[in-house]
Amino acid sequence: MKYMMFVITDSTPDTEPDETDVDGWVDELDASGKRIIGEVLQPLSESRVVRVRGGKRYVTDGPFAETKEWICGFDILEVEDLEEAIDIASKHPMARNGQLELRPFMQWEETAGA
Repeated sequence: MKYMMFVITDSTPDTEPDETDVDGWVDELDASGKRIIGEVLQPLSESRVVRVRGGKRYVTDGPFAETKEWICGFDILEVEDLEEAIDIASKHPMARNGQLELRPFMQWEETAGA
């Protein structure tokens, strides 16, 4: 199964010291083939929201979320099941300093004749 793992900041990180090395986490998962790709994202100030309403395009600066948390990166994981994805996420440094959201990719049914 493929999972999108959103890496999200958090206004209340763990207070215990964190010795987890993100480069080690990435290297281990890349070597195992469990991590397909991942990137760090620019801050909210660099984002744009695009909408089309009534045939007109609207572009606004960043999301207007009333929250201090924001998506700061992502990883795409290829794993056996949700439990494996949770295990991998729990070892990411942002599990302690932020939060990680796991979302499975949609599994589309194969259609006959397609």
